[in-house]
Amino acid sequence: MADLDRRTFLTSTGALAAVAALRGRPAPASAADPILAGRPLVRYPEKTDLILLTARPAQLETPMKYFDRAITPNDAFFVRYHTFPTPTSVDLGRWRLRVGGRVDRPLELSLDDLKAKFPRATVTAVAQCSGNSRGRFTPRVPGGEWGDGAMGNAEWVGARLRDVLAAAGVRQGAVQVTFEGLDRPAFPSVPQFVKSLDLARAVEDADVLVAYQMNGAELPMLNGFPVRLIVPGWYATYWVKHLTDIQVIDHVFEKFWMKPAYRIPDNPCGCVEPGTAPARTVPINRMTVRSFIAAPESGARVTAGRPVTLKGIAFDGGYGIREVQTSEDGGVSWHRAQLDQDLGRYSFRAWTATWTPARAGGYRLMVRAVNGIGESQGYEPLWNPAGYLRNVIESIEVQAG
Repeated sequence: MADLDRRTFLTSTGALAAVAALRGRPAPASAADPILAGRPLVRYPEKTDLILLTARPAQLETPMKYFDRAITPNDAFFVRYHTFPTPTSVDLGRWRLRVGGRVDRPLELSLDDLKAKFPRATVTAVAQCSGNSRGRFTPRVPGGEWGDGAMGNAEWVGARLRDVLAAAGVRQGAVQVTFEGLDRPAFPSVPQFVKSLDLARAVEDADVLVAYQMNGAELPMLNGFPVRLIVPGWYATYWVKHLTDIQVIDHVFEKFWMKPAYRIPDNPCGCVEPGTAPARTVPINRMTVRSFIAAPESGARVTAGRPVTLKGIAFDGGYGIREVQTSEDGGVSWHRAQLDQDLGRYSFRAWTATWTPARAGGYRLMVRAVNGIGESQGYEPLWNPAGYLRNVIESIEVQAG
């Protein structure tokens, strides 16, 4: 999309919501997935049909059919905002990325500056909402009742955060770095969406990017144009969209979106007994191991005695996927799937398997993955009061006839 088109993306958030409402229709997954029942498909600018969770703020889920491959198309990539109104325009002639705080040389960088003054870096990485699959928690928990589609994988290109900070000159005594975008709330009573990283992650990890390109194109407006922070292996709450302000600070940042929001129990599993509260919490961070069957769709009919190709993806928080297994008998036996090309330790790993239903009737097909350090998925889901960190063995139901 040309810069002029982006600046006139939509004249108001009301118009954006109207576009979505006019195109709304029942989601095709609703019949097979009770979490998605009744939710319409909507089409926002630069997006294909996505499943509507909320319009204010915009929360749009990717249908499972797009997870039969490693790279998620830009137009199918999920959308998650925390505040309303949703940014709908950016004037690149005026936009600047400001870098300040405990630095020797405060910076104001244009998009052209980011592209010309810093080495170009690339990482393929999964963005997953912390609350992905929250709708499947039992007992239920507060928050957006996502199905499984609040995730996506892309090749991100941009400037390394550590290079930007080096240009600014981080001073002694710095502890953390904060990040803020253009998605600012309409009312002063709503906290500004500001996130933080420890200085060590910001200056030592070469894969943390200020990204201006997504799958070979500019970022879609709803995925953070003109730049967003990329924190591979960590949940997307840290992946600040429309990034415009970076501050180096001398203390631990604990305003709303770091504390009390986005916290997990301070124990190895990040879990507690269902219905209870943790004694201590820490900020959410590394993603758990997950895997999904995307094809055939849950509820599909297949032919008994004929081979069926299973497709899906697996991923974790940065150790890489070592193995994917499938089962058609409730987990009594498991069969190794074929892994597709390895796009890097932070990426989806696409996989395929062939299964032949021996008889007519219903089948529950299951999938699990193992990462590079032996972590996997359990038969029973773990629970926490925020609905985070789901990594149970996932399954679909199919009917052979």
